[in-house]
Amino acid sequence: MQPAPTGYHDLTQAVTKQLRELRGGTPDAMKAFNELSRAAIAPGVLDSKTKELVALALSVAARCDPCIGFHTKALVKYGATRQELLETLAVCTYMGGGPSMMYAASAVAAFDEASKPAG
Repeated sequence: MQPAPTGYHDLTQAVTKQLRELRGGTPDAMKAFNELSRAAIAPGVLDSKTKELVALALSVAARCDPCIGFHTKALVKYGATRQELLETLAVCTYMGGGPSMMYAASAVAAFDEASKPAG
């Protein structure tokens, strides 16, 4: 799945709307998933930014465009630099080859989009 031509912001907004169906139909499961997400990203020995870099790497490996959108947005929130993102994506490319490189390029675009001031 490649991102919609309108960009990652629109893609993540669309997925968020679609997820409402899951929340309505399986509220306990979705609540548990959200709690797992918060616990996994909470700072510990690794800070939240590092954990989000790992999540982005896994998003690239899984070829999940919505995941790339959500995790790059979180990385901007946590103050990740473009260089930190690029170095993480270099490891993704090393481990995943050409397909990972294609999604790594998409992740850079998503990060750049999320880094732009709103408006």
